[in-house]
Amino acid sequence: MDRHHAVMLEGEPPLNGFLQRLLDFEDALRRSGVEIALSEGIDSFEALRHIELVDRPQLREALAALTIKNHTHRRAFDDLFEIYFPKRRGETPDTSDLDLEPNADGDIDQEDYLRELIRQLMEGDESAIRRLAQLAVEQFGRVEGRDGGESYFQYRVFRAIDINQILDELMRQQFDDGEDRTALEERLLRDEFEARMRMFREEVEAEIRRRAAEQRGADQVADRMVRPPLEEVDFFRLSAVEQAEMRAQIRPLARKLASRVSVKRKHGKDGKLDVRKTVRKSMSTGGVPFDPTFKPRKPHKPELHILCDVSGSVASFARFTLMLVYTLQEQFSKVRSYAFIDTLDEVTRLFETGDFQVAMKRMISEADLVWFDGHSDYGHSFSRFHEEYSKDVSPKSTVIVLGDARNNYRATNAWVLQDLQHKARRVFWLNPEPMQFWGTGDSVAYSYARYCDEMVEVRNLKQLTGFVERIA
Repeated sequence: MDRHHAVMLEGEPPLNGFLQRLLDFEDALRRSGVEIALSEGIDSFEALRHIELVDRPQLREALAALTIKNHTHRRAFDDLFEIYFPKRRGETPDTSDLDLEPNADGDIDQEDYLRELIRQLMEGDESAIRRLAQLAVEQFGRVEGRDGGESYFQYRVFRAIDINQILDELMRQQFDDGEDRTALEERLLRDEFEARMRMFREEVEAEIRRRAAEQRGADQVADRMVRPPLEEVDFFRLSAVEQAEMRAQIRPLARKLASRVSVKRKHGKDGKLDVRKTVRKSMSTGGVPFDPTFKPRKPHKPELHILCDVSGSVASFARFTLMLVYTLQEQFSKVRSYAFIDTLDEVTRLFETGDFQVAMKRMISEADLVWFDGHSDYGHSFSRFHEEYSKDVSPKSTVIVLGDARNNYRATNAWVLQDLQHKARRVFWLNPEPMQFWGTGDSVAYSYARYCDEMVEVRNLKQLTGFVERIA
């Protein structure tokens, strides 16, 4: 161990400098939803003895290995690492080897900058692209406040640098040589340029965060700028990229969930007290039941009936719930699905093909979901279910309703849920709206909640996973 590490870690140094920065970093990770145990924090400090602190990639991967247990938390980890352990502090990027000539005031002509950026993107020089991103923040993102202070904004950078226009220019220059290329070659070139542009954008974002952290403090910037882990993002707020990431997560998540459910069933608590065997066993102790005997617990696989509101933004919530349930369907004896907007239709048959995305598209186009005006009507949909399918609900059944219970001021027909509660083993309602909004406006959540075993707030994948594990 070198002298720098020894001085830093021996004895009881004051909690300042690097060690305090590490503590602040771990606190920020916890605030962002990353669970870090005290023992893992201690391991992080111990790891400092064995790595070069000036080697940022080595430091980053060592801390990630000790603190990140779920790959969905890696995005928050990387964002926070850039804030608490930035690459540089207050230094102007070296542009001496770039084809840029600042004027007397130190400013660079925008056209010259764009020309050099395109050249470096064509060559793929990562070091040059990184420095150009830093320079873009310095040149185009700066705003001087009334108090003379400076702030930096991402939107100003990308107002001066049109990402799509630059991508088009890169493709145009690549094809100006007159050489014929196949569609596959063109696609591969576009993918490569998009990756380089993505790197440039990420470097601009990191530079904005670094400068903001220097001005306002790392803790304040961390709480405002770090995105939550994917499993904690509201279903209503998922971007197209996040939806794709979540779809990719469902299958490995289901495998882990299935393993936990199997273990829970295998090692579950014993069933009811077996009075006869307990009394017989107590004969050896003078009739005192020192050793109670219980009937074996018989694990069961519930039969599910899932009623899904697929109107508007609620559809994304229903989509991921159905995807998780059908990926886990071997944990249930039977899964039947019903979709509705203002009327209801069974869609179980559509999911028997195995291609979930195709099934969702067919559900929207083929299922009979609209009866009147295409606005949510829970009352009519429930009465339709009661008329056509309630005879199939038995004491072995678990009924799950997915929806926000916003009924457009129409009749609730809550008596259907009351009847289902008598017939089924359990009735649950998963509501993607925050609980504080239940019962406001046209929400009739509480009218339905009184006939459910539980109405559960499920706004993200983490809450959905917890619920499925509990009922499986």
